[in-house]
Amino acid sequence: QVQVLESGGDLVQAGGSLKLSCRAFGNIYRLDGVAWHRRAPGKERELVAEITKGGRTDYADSVKGRFTIYRGDGNTVYLQMNALKPEDTAVYYCNADVLVGTGSRRQAPWGQGTQVTVSS
Repeated sequence: QVQVLESGGDLVQAGGSLKLSCRAFGNIYRLDGVAWHRRAPGKERELVAEITKGGRTDYADSVKGRFTIYRGDGNTVYLQMNALKPEDTAVYYCNADVLVGTGSRRQAPWGQGTQVTVSS
């Protein structure tokens, strides 16, 4: 079984920065794509940023130029968030595409989320 754990959420003032971490652990053969999503109060969940196995990245229009997704050491992916706005307030979730065991099966675990609150 593979799990992912998010961390790094906090309360920050508008214009500030945060770095979220998504760490996958368990019986991992290879961590492929990772995506960050968020759900704001009263809104639908939205895709914020994603990175593919090959390193291609994609971002929601609302965060382009402000957020950066990148891979760290081991099975960790980060989301660097700069120039934060009150509308970025949400619970941020990580979703990973993982090859498990000997590499013949895939799992797509979701984390429990980390709260980001941006005050005006």
